Amino acid sequence: MAEPSYEELKARLQELEKQGGGRRTGQLDFRVGEKGGVSVYGLGRFPVTLYYEQWTRLLDASTQLRDFLEENKAAGKLKLKEK
Repeated sequence: MAEPSYEELKARLQELEKQGGGRRTGQLDFRVGEKGGVSVYGLGRFPVTLYYEQWTRLLDASTQLRDFLEENKAAGKLKLKEK
């Protein structure tokens, strides 16, 4: 199989960019890595990766985390994005 030319690759890239419109869709994307970690993409520049046991511990503490965030939001300690 012959390798595509530079022009063919360039045309294909433009076609894919039109279809996808970039990776930042605002949606979260989940993937399982080679070592078994679950990564969440879409929260920021880099993915957040934890193992199964870590995700379940974090989810079990979700109520405490929400309370903590609200307390510190009211105290003005969190960096909040302006809309």
